[in-house]
Parts: sequence; structure tokens; C-alpha cells
Amino acid sequence: MTATRGLSPRTVVARLRPVLPPAGVLVIVVDATGVLPWPALDGVGLVGMGLLLLFMLADRVAPPPAPLRVVERPVTGPWRALNSPATKVPSHGTHSLGQTHALDLVLDPPDGSRPEFGSGTQWRRPDEYPAFGAPVTSPVTGTVVRVHDRRRDHRARSGWVSLVYMLVVEGFVRQLGGARWMTGNVVVVRADDGTHVVLAHLRRGSALVRPGDRATAGRQLAECGNSGNSSEPHLHVQLTDTLRIAGACGVPMAFRGGAPDGGAGLPANGELLAAH
Repeated sequence: MTATRGLSPRTVVARLRPVLPPAGVLVIVVDATGVLPWPALDGVGLVGMGLLLLFMLADRVAPPPAPLRVVERPVTGPWRALNSPATKVPSHGTHSLGQTHALDLVLDPPDGSRPEFGSGTQWRRPDEYPAFGAPVTSPVTGTVVRVHDRRRDHRARSGWVSLVYMLVVEGFVRQLGGARWMTGNVVVVRADDGTHVVLAHLRRGSALVRPGDRATAGRQLAECGNSGNSSEPHLHVQLTDTLRIAGACGVPMAFRGGAPDGGAGLPANGELLAAH
């Protein structure tokens, strides 16, 4: 079995989607500044706006169907689900970057050590959150194919002002910067069936593996951090059909023993991972 898919129309959309925002912005800038004084380029900014509109429309195109993949949970303890595909699909409101079935997990111990949103400063230190530095393990047995752990762990966006800034300003800039700016520090493992497990927003310098290493399910790969497009320290996990996250199609997943009844599944928004 392999996760590789043929070039269906929806797969082609996913592969081409990443080039549309930078191309649209570039065309608009060229038109606005007049750096290329060719008469034929007059009004070409409308083409740039069209490319941006096409990108927004392409985000609504779902990936081709794929079988559900059951994997091991990448964390242990009281982790709470946010943006879960058990609640809605696409879970993050977009199909881009292979996020159709992605899941966010935050460590939320019963002692209340996870800071409540809006309870303190607008920009909290990441080490104020219990998830920061928590072990992240491989959900599958396979080969490590990508490791990046040099991006800094920024402060949490812990109030409405900082969150709006992240969504309106940072999010747009990171989108233009590409997948690496969005995911931050990341480890990708290619499972033996060809699917790729993406573990994102990891702690800088915490990676314990390198590309080419063999990873068995349950092996620690890194630590949870707050890098990339992240509002607080948490783990973002998803399955994709290709290593190239920017043009990936999301693959549906379930955690073994992750359902409330102990079967394979995922917690819905606000729910805790089922205990082992």
C-alpha cells in the first residue's frame, strides 16, 4: 500500500496552490511601482488580484479521498484537542498545507497550570505553558525525511490584541513566506506505507533525529515548542501524501485508542485525549 496519489484535478490544485499568493503580490507590486516601464503591463495589477482570488478559491478545493490511517498518539498525558477534524473538516478552515485533517493538541493538566487566555499579559513567555518542552514521539514506524529546529520559540499570543495581530499581520506574512514559516520547527516521518507524518511548532534545538534516521512508533523525536504560526505552545500533527508540505494533500487519521470508548479515533474540540 502507498499513499502516493495520481494527478487528479484536486491533487493538481493542491500542488499549484502555494505559488499563487507570492505570484499575485509580485504582480501587484510590479504594477504599483512601475519598475518595468512596459506599456503592456499597465493594469496588470488586476491579474495579481485575480491570482489572490484564485488562491482563496483553491483553498476550498478538498483533496481526493484517502483511506483512514490509524497511528499512535504522539504525546502522553492530558492533552486537549483544538481545531480537530473530529469536529469539522477542514479542521483548520483550509485545505492548504495538507491541513484538511490536521489536529492541534495543548497540554492541559488538571492542576490549572495552563494559563487561561486573557488572564495575563498579551505576550506570555512560552515556558509559562506546561506543553513547552514536553516530549513528542513518532506516531508511526518509518524514516525521518525532514528535520528543521533552528527557528526561535516566540512568545504566546495570550490576549485579544496579540491574537488579532497574529491573525491579521503575522499570519499574512508567514503565508507569503511559505510552509516553513508556518510550521516553524518540524519533523516529518515517512511511514512504511508512504504517508508522511508532520509534527510542527517544535522547540528550537530539541530534535533528537536527523533525516535518514529510522524511527519506530513511540520513539521521542523532539519537544513541543512555540515556533512558526503558533499562538501558544502546542503540537500540530497531520498526515499528508507527500513530503512537500506546501503542496500536500491531507490524509485522514485516527489515534489508536484515542476514541472515548478506547477504539481508534480523535478527540473533538475541547475534549481530552482518551487515557491509555
